[in-house]
Amino acid sequence: MDTRFNMFDNEIAVKFFKRFANAGMVIQQSPLPKSTQELVSLRASQINGCGWCIDMHTKEATAASETSVRLNLVAAWRESTVFTAAEQAALALAEEGTRLADAHQGVSDETWDQVRKHYDDDQVAALVSLVALINAANRLAVIVHQQGGSYQPGMFATAFD
Repeated sequence: MDTRFNMFDNEIAVKFFKRFANAGMVIQQSPLPKSTQELVSLRASQINGCGWCIDMHTKEATAASETSVRLNLVAAWRESTVFTAAEQAALALAEEGTRLADAHQGVSDETWDQVRKHYDDDQVAALVSLVALINAANRLAVIVHQQGGSYQPGMFATAFD
C-alpha cells in the first residue's frame, strides 16, 4: 500500500495541521497524565487501524518511559493487571467514544461514571477532547494511507511552528 497523498507537502494541509497541532497542545499541557494521553491515543488508533498513529503513540509513550509490557497489553487492557482503575476508565471511554456506531447510546453511563470518579473537570475536558482529536487524526491518516514505521519521537513538537 502506497501513501495516496502527501499531506505534509500541501499548503492547505499544512495550514490545517498547524491548527490541529495547536488543539493537541491544549491537551498535552492539561493536567491529564501524559501516560494516559498516550494509552488512550494508542487504543483508539488500534481500533481504527491507523498504523501511522500507532507508530507515533507507541514511540512517544516509550520515549516518556512507558513500559513495553503496558504498551503490549493496551489492546487487551480488560484482561490485564497493569492498568490503574483511572486508566481503565480512560481506555473504556476511548473505546466507546471511538466505536460510537456500535452502541445506540455512545458512551455508557457506567463508563462515564467511572471517568467522573477518577478525573476532575479539567482532566475530563482534556480526555473527551483527546478522544475526539485522535479519532480525527486516525481518519486523516487512514484516508490517505499514511503508513507507520518512520515516526521519530518528538517529530511534531516543532514541525508546525
